[in-house]
Amino acid sequence: MRVGVHINRFDHPGGPAALGPELAAAGAAAEAAGVSWMSVMDHYFQMEFNGGAEDAMLESYTTLGFLAAHTSTVRLGTLVTGVTYRHPGLLAKIATTLDVLSGGRATLGIGAAWYDREHAGLGVPFPALAERFERLEETLRICLQMWDPRANGPFEGKHYRLAETLCVPAPVSFPRPEIMVGGSGEKKTLRLVAQYADACNLFASTPQEIGHKLDVLRGHCETVGRDYADIRKTMVHSGDPRSGAELDAFTREMADYAKLGIETVILGPRVDEPAEWIENGVAPLVGRLAALD
Repeated sequence: MRVGVHINRFDHPGGPAALGPELAAAGAAAEAAGVSWMSVMDHYFQMEFNGGAEDAMLESYTTLGFLAAHTSTVRLGTLVTGVTYRHPGLLAKIATTLDVLSGGRATLGIGAAWYDREHAGLGVPFPALAERFERLEETLRICLQMWDPRANGPFEGKHYRLAETLCVPAPVSFPRPEIMVGGSGEKKTLRLVAQYADACNLFASTPQEIGHKLDVLRGHCETVGRDYADIRKTMVHSGDPRSGAELDAFTREMADYAKLGIETVILGPRVDEPAEWIENGVAPLVGRLAALD
């Protein structure tokens, strides 16, 4: 099992001027620790359970571009971009740019969006849930078309219409950037994973619940003719073990998820100084979890 880190707070005690150096240090700490993944939230406003809209929130893809310049091996992505945040053609271009400038390390993390306050606050349309899922599927199709050098041409959907799907330069990743669909909805989200994505992202609950979600995903893969083994299984965990006993307990917990096929656990405690957290809280876990079957 591999370890990822998720940076979700930007209220550094040194203020906004300290954020650049802190993120650069976090990138260096992650690579020194052997972390395989770094992500940031894609939101306009900070979430209510994480301090609220008045707390700091950086624009995600600018932040990932900064991290790309200060790292060389770790995979970079969002957990996750709401489909309503950017027009799909622009989103594909943004993700491609991150992939090119990072040397092929970009993942497009995407979901159906949910935070209505930030949409209302900045005047961004927030359609009903059913329409957001329709837009999510069209966005996935548009990205795949834009990343296929043989498929330039119009796209005609219910919600989006593109006259051309040019994407130059092409991504560095082959055959294209990884697509991760976040969420655990059994009827729609996991079906979209099976049909379009390279990775899923679930929230850690219990091994029994995660096992059930993966069984649902396996069923969708059978329905659409997809090899279940081709999909990278990841999950987010909010744990922050520090002591020897906590590390032992956490490792035993992760062993149960590893047996289910979870390949990457992404740790996302709510901390304002992630570099120190990675050095002291994450680094000791990397070797332990790598040894899990």
